[in-house]
Amino acid sequence: MNTEFTDWLRGLGDDRLRALVAARPELITPVPAHVEGLALRATSPSATGRALDRLDRFALSAVETLLVMTAEDGPGLAYGDLRAAMAASMAPQDAAHLDGPLRAAVDGLLRLGLIFGSDAALRLAPGVRDVSESPAGLGPPAAEVFRHHPPERLHELIQAVHRGDTGREEAVAERLAGLLAEGGIVERLLRDVAPQARAALEELAWGPPAGRLPNARREVSVATAQSPIEQLLARGLLAATGEESVVLPREVALVLRGGRVHRDLRPAAPPLNGTERDQTLADRTAAGQAFTFVRTVEELCEHWSVDPPGILRAGGVAVRDLKRTAQLLDLPEWTAALVVEVAYAAGLVASSAPVDGEWLPTNGYDAWRVKGIEDRWEVLASAWLAGDRVPGLVGERDDRDRLLNVLHPELRRPAAPEVRLRTLRVLAAAAPGLAPSADSVRERLAFEQPRRRGAYRDRLVDFTLREAEQLGFTGLGALSGFGRALLPPATPGEPARLLAPLLPEPVGHVLLQADLTAVAPGPLTSDLGRWLSLAADVESKGGATVYRFAEGSIRRALDAGSSADELLAMLEKHSTTPVPQPLRYLVTDVARRHGRIRVGTAGSYVRCDDPSVLDEVMADKRAVPLRLRRLAPTVIASRSSRAVVVDSLRAFGYSPVAESSEGDVLVTRTDAKRTERPSAGRPASAPAGPDADVVTAAVRAIRAGDEAHRARRQPVAAPDGQVPRSPSTGTVIALQEAIRQGSRVWIGYLDSQGHATSRILEPARMEGGYLTAYDETRAAVHRFALHRITGVADVN
Repeated sequence: MNTEFTDWLRGLGDDRLRALVAARPELITPVPAHVEGLALRATSPSATGRALDRLDRFALSAVETLLVMTAEDGPGLAYGDLRAAMAASMAPQDAAHLDGPLRAAVDGLLRLGLIFGSDAALRLAPGVRDVSESPAGLGPPAAEVFRHHPPERLHELIQAVHRGDTGREEAVAERLAGLLAEGGIVERLLRDVAPQARAALEELAWGPPAGRLPNARREVSVATAQSPIEQLLARGLLAATGEESVVLPREVALVLRGGRVHRDLRPAAPPLNGTERDQTLADRTAAGQAFTFVRTVEELCEHWSVDPPGILRAGGVAVRDLKRTAQLLDLPEWTAALVVEVAYAAGLVASSAPVDGEWLPTNGYDAWRVKGIEDRWEVLASAWLAGDRVPGLVGERDDRDRLLNVLHPELRRPAAPEVRLRTLRVLAAAAPGLAPSADSVRERLAFEQPRRRGAYRDRLVDFTLREAEQLGFTGLGALSGFGRALLPPATPGEPARLLAPLLPEPVGHVLLQADLTAVAPGPLTSDLGRWLSLAADVESKGGATVYRFAEGSIRRALDAGSSADELLAMLEKHSTTPVPQPLRYLVTDVARRHGRIRVGTAGSYVRCDDPSVLDEVMADKRAVPLRLRRLAPTVIASRSSRAVVVDSLRAFGYSPVAESSEGDVLVTRTDAKRTERPSAGRPASAPAGPDADVVTAAVRAIRAGDEAHRARRQPVAAPDGQVPRSPSTGTVIALQEAIRQGSRVWIGYLDSQGHATSRILEPARMEGGYLTAYDETRAAVHRFALHRITGVADVN
């Protein structure tokens, strides 16, 4: 079979061979030396399984039909017989339109090299049968099931099935299988058993074909059978495969199925069902989600610039830090985890050190935040789509019962990018405005890749649908136009171009109120939003965001280098109402007290031009732990660090500022913390398959190598007689002369065990103490150590 498959591959035209390796790029990684190497790689279990994984349910059903209706070393199946067998498993209305889908499926299988031959005899490629377990839910053939039964037991079964002489031939398992395959015999045996026994078989008929049964290998005959299961075991309708396991032979299952290989075969994918949405409304909703997500990522990075979380010893972010981040962002924890993971995947957040570091924004964040909202969203969405991390697993435990924190190294799942892409492509296949249900999406994916379905894949699909809505790929469950434009093959910049007109227009003003609050009537511009987050605290979010000014927030802005006049000027510039008097008083009062006390390093020192203020500090009992000492009327020293003294005095109600050893005020900026370490979460671009030029070159190399491989000479026998022996100097001279003339020589050679052998060689070159030559006795090129050559003689 391998030889026939190799010959079929060799007979393909270059166009079809290029199509094969383009559809299965793993076959040319690396490029095989010849067609035989290509055939061996194409039929290996891993390569065959990967190709089968690419098939949809209908194409896989065609493979399963061939598996059931052909033997491993038997003849192929005609295309017409394949069509008839598949039509028998379909509804009449579907069978009437079978020709087009079946032709496309067979051509696709030929293109993938999973079947070969012509329409007169289609055959499975070697290796397909080896990686196909329970095709169409059928058990193994009877010959395989009964092969390991004792001969005496097989003769009893044959007698029960045939009701005559067993013949006593050797291949009793094959004879029993042949009897079960004969028309009418299984039907007769089924009529002989009780209805309960037949009902038990019906449960196994459509798979799975195996079941558990205590004492499955019990000795039982037709005469001694009492229970329904024993009736089946006695007649070979059920076979024991272990002490507690039984299986339904394939021949019996086909009779129970009425000769059908599949129960309900459909040539087309199931339709997508869901809720109809207005596409314009869905796009605008998705755009709002995209805008919010971008701003949330920016808010996260701003928070972590000031107060970054530490890195756990096992990697990731602590649970308490995630809870605190979720509270700051006003989000559920799973959404906050998604925001953190996407920022990490986009290279906006990274660790400052492998051990004992912090999670900080990267230098790339500063370049990202100056872009437009639409461009920033495209960066984030592309990172999520191509990333191999699964934020939905945050909070769960791994197989060693370890908690999976956000940014934990074990959140990587190789299947995640493919599942995300396939899920979004299913949404893209829906009619415009249709929001498919999750069950409908899972059913469609099960049709497209039936070998990869399972609970794990379904969970990834659910995570994808939930996260796509949060990022803005979908709006109200329907795929957005700009989300569709991001699916491969995508044109860079096109998603951003489609998103830009749908984004809400940022506003550059607020409404100041007398209760020390500012109301932002919409999303603020990035610069105003960052400044207002510095000078005020967010009190509530929604359609409008409410900011509250307080002494601490004003001091925070002053610490960042602003003056009272600059704060008031910004408020007047961006407020549609006059600055309320209470707010003006608050700013001037905090600014008046700000910086009157200055803290330096001694341990540290405190100085103030007003001695009465330092008198208050010295008299404050809360300052006892600072161990203050009056050095002068305007100077106090402390053994505590400058940072501790500053924080303590602020807690006491003062407004100190830190100063350098030269007496200059130290301005602290909230966005000063950055890391230069690249984010390990930045995804590589998704592979788009081998380049056409690479495929062409690979096929050309395979053809050339195959031609050389087939043209190589066959091994020849070494001459009889004593192994040649000659002085080492004469040996080298003779070899050099043979290389110059291109002639053959007969040499004696000691192998690794010291045994003398003789070879006929065509020397090619001699260097570094080795001779490279074509060995005619082995029909291959070899290198020979010169010190092992015992002598050289001419070939007669």
